[in-house]
Amino acid sequence: MTAIIITLHTLVCIALILIVLLQTGKGADMGAAFGGGGSQTLFGSTGASTFLTKATTFAAVLFMLTSLTLAYLSGSGRGRSVMESLPAATQSSAPASQEAPAAPTEAPAGQGE
Repeated sequence: MTAIIITLHTLVCIALILIVLLQTGKGADMGAAFGGGGSQTLFGSTGASTFLTKATTFAAVLFMLTSLTLAYLSGSGRGRSVMESLPAATQSSAPASQEAPAAPTEAPAGQGE
């Protein structure tokens, strides 16, 4: 289920990028007002703006829905912790500098003889 949503999300991202890049800038309308090749475009002089606006809105809504769905699915997981895979610490793994020094068992040489 998650793999399907991730694939759909990726395709919507690519489509949204392409749709935005196909749109003309704000300054391009001035050239069309003076007869600068507006009839030679693919969608006509004004046909592309409404189609691309609707396509952008649809892709943006789909992008938000897939984003929210993926966020919900990642938050409602099994609740496992990353720390579960680590082994538990034992007393033998403590550093040697923290251990108490061993008490001497014999008397020092040269004393008490």
